[in-house]
Amino acid sequence: MSGRLPDFPWDHLLEHGERARAHPDGIVDLSVGTPVDPTPEVAQAALRGAANSPGYPLTIGRSETRQACIDWLERRHGVTGLTLGSVLPVIGSKELIASMPGHLGLGPGDLVAYPELAYPTYEVGAVLAGATPVARDSLTSFGPEVPALLWLNSPSNPTGRVLPVEHLRKVVDWCRERGTLLVSDECYVECAWEAEPVSVLHPDVCGGSHDGILAVHSLSKRSNLAGYRCAFVAGDPSVVAELLAVRKNLGLQVPGPQQVAMQAVLEDDAHAVEQHARYAARRAKLREALLTAGFTIDHSEASLYLWSTRDEDCWETVSWFAERGILVAPGSFYGVAGSRHVRIAFTATDERIDAAVARLTV
Repeated sequence: MSGRLPDFPWDHLLEHGERARAHPDGIVDLSVGTPVDPTPEVAQAALRGAANSPGYPLTIGRSETRQACIDWLERRHGVTGLTLGSVLPVIGSKELIASMPGHLGLGPGDLVAYPELAYPTYEVGAVLAGATPVARDSLTSFGPEVPALLWLNSPSNPTGRVLPVEHLRKVVDWCRERGTLLVSDECYVECAWEAEPVSVLHPDVCGGSHDGILAVHSLSKRSNLAGYRCAFVAGDPSVVAELLAVRKNLGLQVPGPQQVAMQAVLEDDAHAVEQHARYAARRAKLREALLTAGFTIDHSEASLYLWSTRDEDCWETVSWFAERGILVAPGSFYGVAGSRHVRIAFTATDERIDAAVARLTV
């Protein structure tokens, strides 16, 4: 099976990582974008309080946790009309994205489409299911072809691009006309700087109906909960029910204590506002340093990355950074359209961001 999958991209960065680690002041790792700030105390307290958890959790999840997902989407993102049957907690968004095509019964002869610059796991999920992965940005490029599943990603990883309401509405209508399941990866929806992302479940986009639509959300970035593996999918209750029916048979259950912590952070906005401010400050410093060093930054109005270029092959740029003890991700990891960009995360500590800025502005 592993032979059918694309190469794990991060393995190709090992040599550059070694060079960056040889810097006298140590490496500044801006490649992966993993959270480094403390998990909020509200989550830690909830986890401690729920530590006595001897029984098996239910795959469908605690009703209180699902209701917290619904309330958060309405309070923060204007999504209405969801019910408890419209929401399913999952073990991190990557697991869901990789398994969804197979769990929905897609296979040979089915197309799974995703953006031309995209998170590699969309392709992995299609390949695991035996479906055909296709990278397309234009709906007209499909011609008579009809994808069984179409992924959207706004805000985008890697580019940070935010799709406007009008575009999202057009994609919803196109998919509904063809019976294509539309799944929107919205894991960076609260990491916005120069735009206001809108969920595909918002009534201005979906017309008040969630038929044929799902949205995927994660607490890894918003709440520094990457180590807890807490995410959820919401939308069309019939599709959620199908995912649940399969996942029950596989024992895919979010542990009970994590569900309690998940509820706690969804009900608390204060910690998310504080974390947003931390990232905004780091982003501003790093962005200015990159511009001073001669880089162009495209899109990047949201997400936790700066999509940067010097109009050269991305591996040359990766090498340039490695010489300065900074590790970044080549844009080619996300598709051939990224071959002249690098993705630079600003999730490092303040001290490491300051170190990167100093090295870039020498």
